[in-house]
Amino acid sequence: MNPDFNRKSYEYELDPSLIAQVPTEKREQSRLLVLDCRNKLMQDMKFTDIIDFFNPGDLLVVNDTKVFPARLEGRKNTGGKVELFLLEYPDFDNAGIHDESVGRQQTEKYLSVIVTGLLKSSKKSRPGARLIFTPNLEAEFMEHLDDGKVRVKLFFDLKCGLTPNNILKASGRIPLPPYIHRDASDLPEDRERYQTLFAKKSGAVAAPTAGLHFSKSLLESFAAKNIKIAPITLHVGYGTFAPVRVNDIRDHRIHEEYVEISHETARLINQTRESGNRVWTIGTTTVRTLEFAAAETGQVEAKQGWCGLYIYPGYRFKVVNGLITNFHLPGSSLLFLVAALAGRSSILRAYEKAIKLGFRFYSYGDAMLIIC
Repeated sequence: MNPDFNRKSYEYELDPSLIAQVPTEKREQSRLLVLDCRNKLMQDMKFTDIIDFFNPGDLLVVNDTKVFPARLEGRKNTGGKVELFLLEYPDFDNAGIHDESVGRQQTEKYLSVIVTGLLKSSKKSRPGARLIFTPNLEAEFMEHLDDGKVRVKLFFDLKCGLTPNNILKASGRIPLPPYIHRDASDLPEDRERYQTLFAKKSGAVAAPTAGLHFSKSLLESFAAKNIKIAPITLHVGYGTFAPVRVNDIRDHRIHEEYVEISHETARLINQTRESGNRVWTIGTTTVRTLEFAAAETGQVEAKQGWCGLYIYPGYRFKVVNGLITNFHLPGSSLLFLVAALAGRSSILRAYEKAIKLGFRFYSYGDAMLIIC
């Protein structure tokens, strides 16, 4: 089998001490490994040096998704502990508002919305079981689905005067990735630091982590250099952590994620390319979104819907000139994507160098700049 398609060809050894458990004191203080594919060069730099690679008129495309507090801890009405991990942001716009009791004596006004999630409990829940998270947020278990998922109906008590979004914010915790071995409540600043400065639209269960390195002062430097910024939206789903279990990576089935590209962003991208300037992307999520929205000619179209684009070596990129990204897990679909852009051997050499130099890996870790 061609090594580019063999999952085992994307394995590497990483000392657990290099997996960042906390963010740097300031966003822009991370390190930057520059991989210039054109000149076959690698450089160890500070993240703030990244602006030197941009020219006036270039365009930086960012993901404006926002992580919502998807992890809910509570108990069953019978007393057992439960944890519900929401796999989607509740659709409050199409939720129902009712005037009836929710397992209580008095009649109350509440909003209900059906969601899917992952449920941890000591015993298997049955339809109709009540899950109590806070005085303002409860749920009714509905059914078990495939792949360990469940469907529940959430009830938001509106008499408290808070919006459903604020009830969720007060009731849930930020869902840190599984390789961060601590409780999110250990660091209250996770609610701020596990969001990018671009975050506006709630819907992600994981941050587009390449954007975490950008600070307000660094963005001001980009603006002063006449580098434009355009947003897209891709709500990062739980599937981003799904392991690849097949040996031939071409047989893997990628998860779908919701994306939006506005007419204005599409116009800016096309205009930048036509003028001979470069389109830079922050994160693999942005790469997937732009390539999903690009026609064979490379023209990007406004788009709204579900993206199931799977990028691995052999894919021909239509839009992206450069990528700012973090370091990815061995054998992951995200590692396949950056290998498609830079070449598998080049990426693995870069990872080997980053490990030798003591770079910090994964969500709260350091960054790479890949120049194509």
